[in-house]
Amino acid sequence: MTGHVTKQERESGTEPWDIIIKPSGTISVGLTTAWKYRELIWMFFKRDFTTFYKQTVLGPVWYLIQPILTTITYYIVFGKIANLSTDGISPLVFYMSGTIIWNYFSACLTNNSETFSKNSNLFGKVYFPRLVVPLAVAMSGLVAFAIQFTLLLTISFVLWLSQDDIVISLRFVFATPLILLYVATLGVGMGLLVSALTVRYRDLVYAVGFVTQLWMYATPVVYAFSQVPERYQWFYYLNPMTTPVQVFRWALFDASPLPLSICLANVAATLIIIIGGLILFARAEATAMDTV
Repeated sequence: MTGHVTKQERESGTEPWDIIIKPSGTISVGLTTAWKYRELIWMFFKRDFTTFYKQTVLGPVWYLIQPILTTITYYIVFGKIANLSTDGISPLVFYMSGTIIWNYFSACLTNNSETFSKNSNLFGKVYFPRLVVPLAVAMSGLVAFAIQFTLLLTISFVLWLSQDDIVISLRFVFATPLILLYVATLGVGMGLLVSALTVRYRDLVYAVGFVTQLWMYATPVVYAFSQVPERYQWFYYLNPMTTPVQVFRWALFDASPLPLSICLANVAATLIIIIGGLILFARAEATAMDTV
């Protein structure tokens, strides 16, 4: 409650309250309310980052170790053994670029899939918009992406200096923020959908990791989109992660552009996912503490 309250307002019970807590089950004011709690989002962001590496030896260095080892594995398995094409791009930066984009999406999805169950003790004690937690998770993932993206640019520059016939496009300066916004929207939207459903169907949590792994292989992360037979390309209209992975490589290394129709279809799918996720999350928020 703010401002001066008159005696008549106190007696009549019509005091002007800032926030009225009620389980509306709608998203009409969800984002607006979350914005009012932006300082809390920042606090959760710092908590997640600090807690994750508080008792580790290498700390944020793990952000570098993971993509390096993954890239080497992909290079050996898919580049040397399977001999898959990398669309004329140096294999190291090809696999790493797909890996770091996918890692950010995967983090937004998996870390938000148990929002209610992981934070049940906190949610049951104090009120704040529950959407604050998924937004903080998306911000935390940006730290890992920034470190890994710096590594990718460093390797790309070294290869360019060694005249490895690599092309570095400056389009990434303008494209990367838009790609990250897209991936964060999709990842948070999927995370909200799963977290809302796991309030009633707990076993969905166990399927998230498996499904996410399968989804990665259905996305042009370890292979070039140009190598996909035309009769199978219809599937990539339904896979909204096709656009950020391919556009990221196009913006950085001038890879083959993705058909505009696929980009538009992916954007439409992402909008449907985030809207559906917000609706289900808002409805689950009203009753989650009674069932978790």
